[in-house]
Amino acid sequence: MLSTTVSDSPAMRVAIFIPSYGDGGVERMLVNLAGGLARRGVHVDFLTRSAQAPYLDRLSKEVRLIETGKTGLWSLQPFLRQYLSEARPDFVLCGKDRAGRTALLAKRLWKADFALIMRPGSTVSERLAKRNWFKRWRAYRLIRKTYQPAAAVVGNSEGVVRDVAMISGVPDARMHLIRNPVITPDLFERAAQAPRPDCFGDSAPPVILGVGGLRRQKGFDTLVRAFARVRAARPCRLLILGEGHLRASLTSLAEELGVVGDVLMPGFDPDPYPSVSRASVFVLSSRWEGSPNALTEALALGTPVVSTDCPSGPREVLRGGDVAPLVPVDDVTAMADAIDRVLDAPGDRAMRQAAVNEYTVETCAARYHALFQSLLDARGRGNGH
Repeated sequence: MLSTTVSDSPAMRVAIFIPSYGDGGVERMLVNLAGGLARRGVHVDFLTRSAQAPYLDRLSKEVRLIETGKTGLWSLQPFLRQYLSEARPDFVLCGKDRAGRTALLAKRLWKADFALIMRPGSTVSERLAKRNWFKRWRAYRLIRKTYQPAAAVVGNSEGVVRDVAMISGVPDARMHLIRNPVITPDLFERAAQAPRPDCFGDSAPPVILGVGGLRRQKGFDTLVRAFARVRAARPCRLLILGEGHLRASLTSLAEELGVVGDVLMPGFDPDPYPSVSRASVFVLSSRWEGSPNALTEALALGTPVVSTDCPSGPREVLRGGDVAPLVPVDDVTAMADAIDRVLDAPGDRAMRQAAVNEYTVETCAARYHALFQSLLDARGRGNGH
């Protein structure tokens, strides 16, 4: 384990590079990490296509937000040439593979002296499992070409670290485990606000909650089917916070099962914490993950949870099922039974909160900072240029 004690040398500069920016967990975690590093005295530049994107309103004022204006591999090169020559970052940290390939191209073209840090966020082999052999081979080849030149690869769970090491061939010495910076200083303050929509209250039926994009990975079809079984035996509602291309099919499934009146899908909520803190049960129904942020946040807020035993992350954070129930992926009956049990007996709130002590922004930022410093020390450069 790296020491988190860092020298008093002049501050290092880190560029967090995510030109293709969405509304997912990777983006939130990089915003959180940027603020945590800046509070430790690191000069942080946050490079993304547009400042008008989700979560950027939470970016620390100490972080310099820079708009790239473009997202393409080659179209970004003029911007990167100017940025790299002027800012001269010690590290470029990429949370997406395409950003890593773009940064490597810039490093070669412009002879830039930065160290690339790759931060994979999910279990790649599961994400690509449904592709044919040629598409998998091509994707794995791109991963190897991107990750092997990196100075370090940081996975957010033990499962991700193992998976990426196997696919990329990166030596163990350059593979690192640092948990996601999920738990922010203002998490509990945000959770105390009024939820949207407000379907909670003393006289309201219990609310079962799912959070995430409406896509196959998140397994919400399994959750809707499990909810229908629970709803057949007791009054309850299902609230799913997220948006995506499966909205219509999930609505049709709820209609088919006769529960559409009790299934609420109000769309993406950039601030789901009031709902998470008030839910009777939070359910992670995913088929695969890297390190599930919504599950971690629910545990931090003390909310009872049920999770699939998907690769990877839930088994680690739930300590093999000791903290909360783990159920097989796509097992409707097991999920419904677990939700029923947790509604009747929510379990130990303090144990749930203790399970995520490693996931604070401060802890994660300290570990990234220590990793960066060790890499600089290995190059004999200290903390500056």
